[in-house]
Amino acid sequence: MPELAEVAYFCGRWNPGIGQRVKAVYLNPKARVGRGLNPRHLAESLVGQTLKASRTSGKQMAFIFSGGTWLGIHLGMTGRLEAGDAEREPTPYDHFKLTMANGRELIFVDPRQFGRVQSWTGEGEPSWWAKIPPAILSAAFTVKKLTDYLKRRQRAPIKAVLLQQEAFPGIGNWMADEVLWRAGFHPAALAGNFGPQAIKKLHRTLKQVCRDAMRVIGKDWSDPPNQWLFNHRWKDGGICPRTKKPLHREDLRGRTTCWSPAWQKLGAERR
Repeated sequence: MPELAEVAYFCGRWNPGIGQRVKAVYLNPKARVGRGLNPRHLAESLVGQTLKASRTSGKQMAFIFSGGTWLGIHLGMTGRLEAGDAEREPTPYDHFKLTMANGRELIFVDPRQFGRVQSWTGEGEPSWWAKIPPAILSAAFTVKKLTDYLKRRQRAPIKAVLLQQEAFPGIGNWMADEVLWRAGFHPAALAGNFGPQAIKKLHRTLKQVCRDAMRVIGKDWSDPPNQWLFNHRWKDGGICPRTKKPLHREDLRGRTTCWSPAWQKLGAERR
């Protein structure tokens, strides 16, 4: 599933439509991505309106139009956003499309349909946007907030805790592994065992990984450098770029987890 930086990248693919007026709207009535939406009502709220801005927060993205209409997109596991023109070859998975006045098309493509399109019109922000917790890179994500959350999840392994979007919006499987590897914490370490120094290190590393991911992947989908865990974690037989010793892959709470046994030791979290 796309994570913080991937969501930012795909959101940016629709930015060429900013400042343009919506000419036509297509929503596949048989696709699950539009569950709960009425295609006719959606078209009435968008046609003639101008795309003013785009935003991302965690794994969510929003597009704001004149007239007070918000369009929310969740990519799910296989969704992506594309921008094209009349010559773009359509796919069977083009479930949602905005045709702009300049001839450009903004398309939501989702082969497995785990993603979703949401719409809202009114003043302020829709509830589904306002309830997203503070971004990790914001000043609101403090050491105290992290400490309090770990105490509430003290019997859960830290890898599983980092995947909970109610506290760590945008963090997914590879980012959680990257954070724990850089910080030197074992993914099975219990959240309640983290001491004050370890929590500060975890907090600092969360922000570092988010900044790096946005800079490298979120900007233009560049390949992460080899000193990251990212390039070595996907297949069995990977080698830790820090210790040059084998990585280990195992299912932890239903998610494939990769770590470096020579570097990430249980007990390091107690500091």
